[in-house]
Amino acid sequence: MTETGNTQQASVNIRPPSPTKPVVWIRRNLFNNWFNSLLTLLALGMIYFIGRAVLEWVFTTADWRPVTDNPILYLVGQYPRDQLWRVGVSLLLVSFLTGMSWGKWRGIMRTFATLLAAGFVILAIIPVGGQMGSLTVRIFFLINLPAIFLGFLLGSRRFVTARWVLGGWLFSFVAIPFLLHGIGEGTVLPIVETTLWGGLMVTLILAVGGILLSFPLGVLLALGRQSSLPVIKGFSIVFIEGIRGVPLITILFMSSIILALFLPPELRIDRLVRALIGMTIFSAAYTAENVRGGLQAVPDGQIEAAKAVGLNKFQTTLLIVLPQALRAVIPAIVGQFISLFKDTTLVIIVAIVELLNIGKSILQSDVTYLQLQLEVYIFIAAVFWILSFFMSFASRRLETVLGVGER
Repeated sequence: MTETGNTQQASVNIRPPSPTKPVVWIRRNLFNNWFNSLLTLLALGMIYFIGRAVLEWVFTTADWRPVTDNPILYLVGQYPRDQLWRVGVSLLLVSFLTGMSWGKWRGIMRTFATLLAAGFVILAIIPVGGQMGSLTVRIFFLINLPAIFLGFLLGSRRFVTARWVLGGWLFSFVAIPFLLHGIGEGTVLPIVETTLWGGLMVTLILAVGGILLSFPLGVLLALGRQSSLPVIKGFSIVFIEGIRGVPLITILFMSSIILALFLPPELRIDRLVRALIGMTIFSAAYTAENVRGGLQAVPDGQIEAAKAVGLNKFQTTLLIVLPQALRAVIPAIVGQFISLFKDTTLVIIVAIVELLNIGKSILQSDVTYLQLQLEVYIFIAAVFWILSFFMSFASRRLETVLGVGER
């Protein structure tokens, strides 16, 4: 009894270590000996001088006129200015659905809703010229804040299920392109040809559309490559290896130019749609290989256990194998999506005016801008970095929630 009591008392006295105080951590990791202390001081000095030089250039030396004088061009390109309300309604819909997602799922969606609201506040107060600097546009950006909050209140209600929120997002993926394109002359929504679309709007349409379409296609190709049916397996292998064997520029060129040569004259696919198709099939091939790696990582015992409880092959794949496979390859899949987002700049070769092409056009539009290329390209790089970082951040949060790498 005494030995048992001592064991229980010892287990009760075990406590997790208290968090290290900042001063102790600094002394232990940065100033634990003379050499590390010297390296720390040198690093702090370099950070100070480089950071000071960068901040001085950004806030005093750099000339940001190519950016601040043309903000609407960077956002929507040549989209008719009298129809910009369509872009505004699309943003309101996205804000409202983001708020609903925050109310329903909390966690990571709260972070994204907060960041989205902060972005609208920055756009509302940033000193820019042109139409975007008008009071009306600034008020519109601030209107998105109550839209997010109203979405949160609605999403928090019990009668609003997750299916409603997912259905709202699916509806937006159809409604927003329809709203931006229009239905015909003489209506409330006159047609705006995609040749007038541009800037960040086109970049996001290609990126989001490519991600949403390539993911299910890539999963089907991965399952097809693992199939026991020779025709399906052979088609999947030829598709994956054929697409992965050529660069994306070739796929875009074929889908945008060569494809039109094989279509009848009365059938013409919009060039933005053709570019989206090319990016989708390219990304799907790489996504398929990532998913196939996840499928091979699922232990055979999982499949045998599913068979033991009476699940058929379809149920085993859908409910047991596929969730574990996708969970294991989240970093690889998100990395592919980030790469796809950055590859949207390649559509410049098929005359689609995305964000980078807009920057080049602005530099060539005014002779006084020719010496300001660094400012323009740094601005565009910052936009791509911020959006890529958000995708990477979402991936890490999702991995934490799912416990990837913990077991």
